[in-house]
This record gives sequence, C-alpha cells and structure tokens, in this order.
Amino acid sequence: MTQDTSLRFREFKMPDVGEGLTEAEILKWYVQPGDTVTDGQVVCEVETAKAAVELPIPYDGIVHALRFEEGTTVDVGTSIITIDVAPGGGDAAPDEQPEAQTEAAPVAPVAEEEAPKGRQPVLVGYGVAETSSKRRPRKPGAGQGVPAQPAAEGAGSHRPQAAAPQSPAAAIQAEMNGHGGTAAPARPLAKPPVRKLAKDLGIDLATVTPTGPDGIITREDVHAAAAPAAAPAQAPAPAPEPVAAAAVPAPVAAGARETRVPIKGVRKATAAAMVGSAFTAPHVTEFITLDVTRTMKLVDELKADKDMAGLRVNPLLLIAKALLVAIKRNPGVNAAWDEANQEIVQKHYVNLGIAAATPRGLIVPNIKDAHDKTLPELAQALGELVATAREGKTTPAAMQGGTVTITNVGVFGVDTGTPILNPGESAILAVGAIKLQPWVHKGKVKPRQVTTLALSFDHRLVDGELGSKVLADVAAVLENPKRLITWA
Repeated sequence: MTQDTSLRFREFKMPDVGEGLTEAEILKWYVQPGDTVTDGQVVCEVETAKAAVELPIPYDGIVHALRFEEGTTVDVGTSIITIDVAPGGGDAAPDEQPEAQTEAAPVAPVAEEEAPKGRQPVLVGYGVAETSSKRRPRKPGAGQGVPAQPAAEGAGSHRPQAAAPQSPAAAIQAEMNGHGGTAAPARPLAKPPVRKLAKDLGIDLATVTPTGPDGIITREDVHAAAAPAAAPAQAPAPAPEPVAAAAVPAPVAAGARETRVPIKGVRKATAAAMVGSAFTAPHVTEFITLDVTRTMKLVDELKADKDMAGLRVNPLLLIAKALLVAIKRNPGVNAAWDEANQEIVQKHYVNLGIAAATPRGLIVPNIKDAHDKTLPELAQALGELVATAREGKTTPAAMQGGTVTITNVGVFGVDTGTPILNPGESAILAVGAIKLQPWVHKGKVKPRQVTTLALSFDHRLVDGELGSKVLADVAAVLENPKRLITWA
C-alpha cells in the first residue's frame, strides 16, 4: 500500500525568527536534494531586514526538494524545503508546489476555518500551536458531523480513514508542535537554536528541566544542565564559507555607465528606518570641539593595567563611559516618544547602541544594561559586539531595545557629522577623528589631541538646555577623566 505522502514528507516553512518581519532572503543552502539531515542541523542561512540567521531543521530524514534558489526573497510561512522523514516508504512524492501538503488535506475547508487569522509569531519551524501546552480534543466545525477526537489518534497512523475527524496535515502539525501520536515519547519543547546549542554541548534535552513558559526549554536551562560537568569534546565543525555581502552588483560589461543593485535586506531596512526617523522626529544637532589629551593618556595607562589584560581598550571605551555618566546626570535624555499613547517613556536603563559598518550595511547592535557595567565589563561587551558584527553573526535580538547610540565616524578620518536618530531613541552621539592640533593649554599654544563631538536629539522630548547639558558633560569627562570617579 502506498504510504500517505502528507505523513511521509514534511514541509519546513520560512519561520518568524522573532523580530516581527514578514520576509527573508535565502543567502545560502548548506544541503542539497538527497542529503541526509538530522534534527537541529543547520540547512540554510537567511537574511532578514535585521541580520543573517542560520535555520536548523526540526526533522530527521532526507532532503527531497529545495523550494527556492539562493538569492530569493521568501515570505514568512512559505515552505522552503521538503524533508522525506520515512525514506523508502513508497514511491509516492508530494506535489512540487510549496503548499502541497495543505492542498492534499482531505478536509482542507475545515482546517482553513480553524486556522488562526493573521500571521502569528511561532517557535521557529514548529508552526502555531492550538494551545500553548497540551492538545485538547478538537471540536467539530459547523456542519461537521464527526465526533471530536484527540489529535494524537491520527498523528502516528499511516492508514487512510474513511471519515477522519482531522486532516493528516493537521495531525502532522500537532506532532510538530509536540502534541503528536503516542508511538514515540513526548518531544521536549525547545526552539531550534536551543536544540542546536544542546547538541553542541552534548546535552540530551530529555534530561533538561524546563523553566520557560509552558514547559519550553530555554538557553539558560541548557547552560545550567551543562554546568555540573564539562561537555564532551565535539569534532570541529567545518568552517563555514565566507558570508556574501548583501548587495553585490553582478558583473557588468566594460564601458557600462550604470549598475543597478536591488534594494533589499539590511539596506532596505536601514533606508526605511532613516526616512521614518528623519521625517518623524525633529532633529537638533549640537557640536563641541575639545581637548582629549588626558583621555588618550588614560587609554595608554589602561592598556598596561593588569585588570584590563586581554580586553579591547580604546578611546571609544572611555567615550561610551563618559556618555553613560552624562545620562546618569541628565536622565531625561534617555527616553522615547510614544505617539500612539501620547506619552514620553522614561527609560531607567541604558541599552547602549554602537553603530557598526558591515559588508551587509549599517547595523546598530546594543549593549544591554550598559549602565550597570564596570569598565572591564563594558570593554568586554564592546569587544564581543564588534567581533560579532564583523563576522556577520549579530543576532536580531542584539539590535532590539536600544535607548541611545554612539557612531564613530572618526575611524574614517572624518571630523564629525550630523547623525540621524536610530528609530525609537532620543539621542545619538557622533565621535570625530582625534587629531594632533594646536590648542591653547594653560595660556600657551601647544600641540594637543583634539576631537569634535556631535549630539543629535529628538526635540519633541529633549529641549535645547537638556541636550546641551548632556553634550557638555560628555566633553567635561573626556577633558578631565577624573570626573569618571567624582561624577559616577
């Protein structure tokens, strides 16, 4: 008897990776049809409007088909790869259309009526569960004369039924959500990235005690399980190929006068964010030129300090610390404008954004709770942020929730600029190049290390007085770093 293809072949759909986006571009496939895959194995890399993300597959089996080629932009919820989870089970093959599984369902109209309206955030690759924990018996829909039965009764069976109360597609979805048939033990609930982490650490998820909502295993749970004993040595994974830039123009004929590059990915998101910010928040930019010779001397001293050994110490570290001190003295600048509720949201924490230029474009990851960090902790966080951005591995979560931002245009030899606010923030500090210039010091003209700072702020909630005080405080700390102690 031919096996039910809707039970044999699984469609993995483009997931909502958690930042509320609607589409993603497939950058690279790591598998091809005929390859064997295991639960938690990364099968492709996609680029959202925020960052590049690797997608692990939640099944064991053989790749049957790749639905889209590299470079294709795919809507969230669209099938991108088909996995044969029971190879050799029959000659039948699924329809090559991405939605074949749903179309083949014998009671598709009922399933369509019961589908939730609108796109909902999901556990990556697992679909939207009917409930957050246990599967309840499904009630018959209008005009449906079949008694309700638990979804598990149909999830593990391959026998066709004359009047099944639930479509095979719905049964599969139940199994994918962790509510499947009784033929196999209950599968621990965890997002694919967490499953991959557990696999890398050699942790069996069945032995991990979940602390997340509805029994979901979190990263912290996996780390806690790995803490008592070191994880077994893992074979080194093959080095991934270098990530391609977001918008690389195709080769053009000699003498071509124009090249057109598609607007997508990070560039598309950046453009929308900058236009929205520039034409929503009334920007004001103030400038100050200052002597940072003492700060540069302190940088040299910190590099030789044993407590800072192995950490990234540079002027940006002390500029970040100076900004944090200025925010502490002027907390009103650390706020956001809520247009919908007509409220000013005062932030009692500082998630410090650092603008970073990457091959994919400008991104602004942030250091969470930077205000609570010591100088060594801040140096470590800055080093990790920069290294991750350069590798193109910044996660979407790292770019969410920023409150203020620093952009260091000085690394390009630029004196200063008029930075545009990161959407949802009220201030951004631009740091210019530090140069040896003639400066009046103690009544005499001497060569000193000089730079220019520019602070842009949202004039709806930051008045000129407040913005000026913040900029003046940053400059005062950098001119005399002892204020890091007296003002902190």
